[in-house]
Order: sequence, then structure tokens, then C-alpha cells
Amino acid sequence: MEKILILDFGGQYNQLIARRVREQHVYAEILPYHSITPDKIVEAGYKGIIFTGGPNSVYEPDAPRCEEAILRLGIPVLGICYGAQLLAYLSGGHVSSAKNSSEYGKAVLKTERHPLFEGVSDESLCWMSHTDYISGIPAGFEVIARTENCPCAAMADDARRLYAVQFHPEVTHTEFGNRILNNFLFPICGCSGDWMMENYVSEIITEYSRKLRGKKVLLALSGGVDSSVAALLLHRAAGANLTCIFVDHGLLRKGEGDFVENTFRRELGVNLIRVNAQERFLKKLAGVADPETKRKIIGEEFIRVFEEEAKKLGKIEVLAQGTIYPDVIESGKGDSAVIKSHHNVGGLPSVIAFDEIAEPLRNLFKDEVRRIGILLGLRRELVNRQPFPGPGLAVRVIGEITKEKVRTLQEADAIFREEVDRCAPDARPDQYFAVLTDTRSVGVMGDARTYGAMIALRAVSTDDFMTAQWSRIPYEVLEKASSRITNEVPGISRVVYDISSKPPATVEWE
Repeated sequence: MEKILILDFGGQYNQLIARRVREQHVYAEILPYHSITPDKIVEAGYKGIIFTGGPNSVYEPDAPRCEEAILRLGIPVLGICYGAQLLAYLSGGHVSSAKNSSEYGKAVLKTERHPLFEGVSDESLCWMSHTDYISGIPAGFEVIARTENCPCAAMADDARRLYAVQFHPEVTHTEFGNRILNNFLFPICGCSGDWMMENYVSEIITEYSRKLRGKKVLLALSGGVDSSVAALLLHRAAGANLTCIFVDHGLLRKGEGDFVENTFRRELGVNLIRVNAQERFLKKLAGVADPETKRKIIGEEFIRVFEEEAKKLGKIEVLAQGTIYPDVIESGKGDSAVIKSHHNVGGLPSVIAFDEIAEPLRNLFKDEVRRIGILLGLRRELVNRQPFPGPGLAVRVIGEITKEKVRTLQEADAIFREEVDRCAPDARPDQYFAVLTDTRSVGVMGDARTYGAMIALRAVSTDDFMTAQWSRIPYEVLEKASSRITNEVPGISRVVYDISSKPPATVEWE
């Protein structure tokens, strides 16, 4: 399988680069810049290498740098933002601070005729995010693009097949970003674009059929898209040796526990055990307000439940999880900043009673997981369910968790989702839910003064969940949801709508 190596230098768009490459039917994988040697790169047979962006300055003593020998392998390299500056630095060029002329946001890109810009307009919009700039071009390179404030917005050494762009072609704000990546992948790297999801599914099933032969597998099933697809993949690979443990921790959406049980046990024929552990989790979470602590507690308690169930079933060698690529990256893989820990990754306790961890979706993005679900024959109703965090409503109840707060949020959330589904079925956001804030507000009901809780409604539209725009839900839908929540859910006196995008906010509140 042909593949592209993406060396991670800590930038915020790194996994988005991988998604853009995969969208063009070329497999891409992300590795920390220090985790692979030039010899290993050659041995792996990568068709091309992309250096990502990052927050550092290449001229600082402790700046992340890969080996210069990578540039002498004869494999095409594309440096993006920090990666472009690093490529220049390693090649003998100069990088300087541009504090008085730094660029953030959209800029007009003026390009020269070059294979990297085939099909790109002479002037187009690009997305810049840099303080440093390439102030001295290395020997052998030529400048092939500029902006008003950036004298070297792109450069190329065609003889050595080394290319650098100061802007971000992977983001949608760059007008011809996909075209530029296409030019790098195909004419320059010589990729054929033969990576298809159908083939990848077969490879995963074959791989895990071999890995899990003769072993009993316990799958952490939450009922979300990720764990559901992982369950069906491993059901195909391990058959009767797979047991799915569905832990109902009491932090699910309204009616979700029964839905999950009916879908997997009765419709799909998967060996499913439902564990009702509501009181157990609530007891562990009592008095805890910090969101990261909540995640850690829930992650560890999940594993403890699995260990206990495993003992009842006899020897279980493998614990399976629905971990996906964004979980790994956001939990601090490599040198990327930790945004939030995920119960499948950062929340794992140091010692667990299983020999192996199986994560068949670990290298896939959310949209790719959904496509696999469709290929496997999962109902679209399940595949297209909006994402739900592993810790459940624990991270949508701001502050301390109580049974009453969870019940209040379940009701408010169900009303909001019902109104959106009913009134805007063809224009539904990619994720929409309610949050029970820790703010209380004065209200009036009848002739009496109230002092109740405040619900926040959140809805976002996105194609990758790395960036997201707040959704413009029709006012009449918001009005109806607000009216129903304050009238039907006891203790709620105010409803607000969150209009923050990601970044700077995250999709979840905690």
C-alpha cells in the first residue's frame, strides 16, 4: 500500500493534513518527528513526506527538528508553515522573526508557474499563521510564491524534489489548497490514488482475524459510532470470541441504554452484556467538579468494570476499544499539545488485567469510521448519530455530578434534539446538544420569582471536527426548544445559545 508520511512538529492542523491526503485516496499516517529514522523511512517505502506546522521557532536551541538526512533520501518533501521554515533551516537558509509583519488569517497569494501550482490562479486566497518567515533562501531553491508581507510564501528545489509553503493548504480557507496537495501527491510523488475504504476494511478484518485467532476479546461498547463500528468489525474478525460489554454508567442520553441493547443484541446478533453501574459511577464522581478529573475517574472505572466482567467470563486476553485518530492526537500523541484527555487514551489506568489492547479504528477519522459503518451494513440511523463523549453527560454537567442534575440534563437535551430533528431534518447540524451550566438565574413563573438553573444549547457544523462553526439554527426552532425546556423541565429558568466556533472554543464545554 502506497503511503505518505506526515512528520508531526506539534501544529494544530496536523491531522487535518492527513485527512486531506486520504480524501485523495492516498493513505497518510502521522508520526512524531523524532520517532523514525531516515533508514526506517526508506524501509517503509513512503512515496512522500510532509513536515507539519508547529508553534516553535526553528532557530531556538530546543526547537523540534528531524534529521537533515531525510532531505537527502530522494523522497519528495513538502514543508508546511513551521515545516517550511525547518526545511529552509536544514538546507542552509535563514529564518527570522517577523513580529512587525507577521500574518494571521487570509492573505492574497501570488504564484509563479510551477508544477506545485498547476491549475492554481496567479492570485488566490491562502491561510497564513506565522510570526517567523524565511528570510534567506537556501542554495538550490527558488521562490515560487509571495504575499504582500511574506517575500517567500513558497519555494522549491526541483532537483532534490523539496518544496515548502508558508501557508496552510490543508484548511478550507486556502482557495486552491486541495489542488496544491493533489499536485504534490500525484505529479510530484507519483502516487496512484488506489487507497480505497473497501480495501481497507478487508485489510482490517484480515489483520484482526490473524491477531485475535484463538483469543477471547472484550469490547468496550458505548453505543456511539466509533465503538459500534469497532464492534461490528471485530464481530466479523473474531466471531463468537467477541463479547461486548455495555456499561450503562447513568450518564447516557435519555433512552439510550435500551436503544443500544436492542440494536446490538437483537438486531445484529452480537454477544452483548449490559452492566447497570449507575450508582457505582455516581458515587465515584461525588463532589468532583474538575472536568479532567471526571474523565480520569470514568476512564479508570470503565476498565475496572471490564476487569470484573472478564473474571466472570474466564480468561480474556484482549480489551478492544473504539479509539479513533483524533482521540490519540488530542490526548497528546507525540509533541502536539494536550487539548483534553479521552477515556480511551489518556484515561487508561497504568495496570489493567488484559494482555493486549485492540483498537481497529485507531488510524481513522470520524468520517472514515462512518463510511466503514455503511460498508459493514450498519443502519444509517446508528452510523449517522452525532458524536457523544465517552464520559457522557458528565462533561455536559458543569461542576459536580448528581443524579438530579443528570436527569434534568437528559430531559432538556432530549427536547432540544427532538425539536431540531422535527423542524430541520434536512439541515441538521453535525452535533447538537444541551449543557447544564453551573450558573443559576432569576426568573418569573406565574406571579412567583424563581431562581433556577441555566441550560446552554450547543450546535456546530463541521466536516472534520478539528474546526467547527456554530450552526445558524432557525430562531423559531430555538424559541420552541427554549419554551419547552423552561416549561417541561423542573428547575430551569433560563436557556441560552452558544455561538462560539472551534477554535477558539472546543465543541464540548468540558
